[in-house]
Amino acid sequence: MSQPEPLATTATLYEESLEEIRSVYLADERPWVIGFSGGKDSTVALQLVWYALRGLDPSERHKPVYVISGDTQVETPVIVDYLTASLEMINEHAKAEGLPISAHKVTPDLGESFWVNLLGKGYPAPSSRFRWCTARMKISPANRFILERVAEHGEVVLLLGVRSQESATRAQVMSLRRIKDSLLSRHSTLPNAFVYTPIRDYSVDEVWQYLLQVSNPWGRDNNDLLALYRNSSAGECPLVVDTSTPSCGSSRFGCWVCTVVTKDKAMEAMVDNGDEWLEPLLELRDFLADTQNPKRKVEVRQHVRKNGGVMPKKYGDKEDPFVRGPYTLEFCQELLGRLLTAERRVREMAPDDQQVQLISLEELLEIRRIWRYERQDWHDRLPAIFKEATGQDLELPLDDQAFLDGEDEALLGGLAAEHDVPLGLVKKLIDTERDMQGLRRRAKIMDEIEGTLSQEWRSEGDETLLQEMEEAEAAA
Repeated sequence: MSQPEPLATTATLYEESLEEIRSVYLADERPWVIGFSGGKDSTVALQLVWYALRGLDPSERHKPVYVISGDTQVETPVIVDYLTASLEMINEHAKAEGLPISAHKVTPDLGESFWVNLLGKGYPAPSSRFRWCTARMKISPANRFILERVAEHGEVVLLLGVRSQESATRAQVMSLRRIKDSLLSRHSTLPNAFVYTPIRDYSVDEVWQYLLQVSNPWGRDNNDLLALYRNSSAGECPLVVDTSTPSCGSSRFGCWVCTVVTKDKAMEAMVDNGDEWLEPLLELRDFLADTQNPKRKVEVRQHVRKNGGVMPKKYGDKEDPFVRGPYTLEFCQELLGRLLTAERRVREMAPDDQQVQLISLEELLEIRRIWRYERQDWHDRLPAIFKEATGQDLELPLDDQAFLDGEDEALLGGLAAEHDVPLGLVKKLIDTERDMQGLRRRAKIMDEIEGTLSQEWRSEGDETLLQEMEEAEAAA
């Protein structure tokens, strides 16, 4: 198969790219890892690599090319399906052509997933000031794959579909890390990993022109990609190649739960352009974003921070003197119910060929474990929440560990009130003892107990606590 001819105006640019890619590929034995998001830039980069390798003699294709795609597990379902199908087609066509290309999906570890952190541990919805999700869900899974290849091969070259024209900051960073007299740059954090950016000098118009003029070698129709961009950006497009070409915009696809942006314009545009079945996701995302409102923070977040202490606001706030911590357990439970209800509604409304899973069984079980053993949910509410939202029973594993329940909590609550001891403290101490039970060496149990006792257990309305906060503010 030969490469179709692009428009003459940019044919030279594309041919130079192919020659450069072949030169870098043949220069050493370091395997390549290509970051593939399924978007326009990474698609152009992978297509160029594909055609460059196709132009080599089979004996010259001497090192593997790994294509990796990150699935945060909270991507928009439409994008997940598109990307999953693309990876399958890449593997199928690469094998058929005898190319050393293999596609892999990387996902966050269970303990780093969005729902385990947000619903289980109570992490608040991400914001520009606390963007905890990126490192856990995107960077770590990709870096883990890259480091495994480094361990296997010694060094790797990471190919990224990034362009210097995207922003002045990106252009500066790309320039600073460049190795002298080389097309490679050093990776900012990963040892023995180098970076190559084959489309660094492309404009957005040249990217779209290439996609619409050069056929996709693994069998996708790039017009489908064009449609995704158009439907997620309300009809705007940076390039029109002829009068029959509809416009599309420069919107980025990402997590449907993203609350870093004020509004999810891409999701809103998808709903407006016919994907009404996504509306429950948009509603839940907006509900999450609303928890960043200062007035809502008081209602849904603990006054005690993750480390067990409290922190007064710098400049004081009579309505809320606390720098808020994680979501309360009660709000996490409400939110899980909303999530499961949204999942059921989306499945009822989605097209027959659309697969939808917003939260996995493994995540549900891990959230239940955290609630029971780390957040003292002795009532074990998760199975009931699942039943109410879905109408089905949750598949629970056998658990032979002794566990206290709601009746025990009621009994302890009476005793705690009688002796003026916070119930939460009593429950935490009992759970700490249970966790250490059966261990041969219990040397750390006193440290655990001391740590528990040193945490703040008073309610946020406790007068002595509020007085201490005022004094701390005055001293600051």
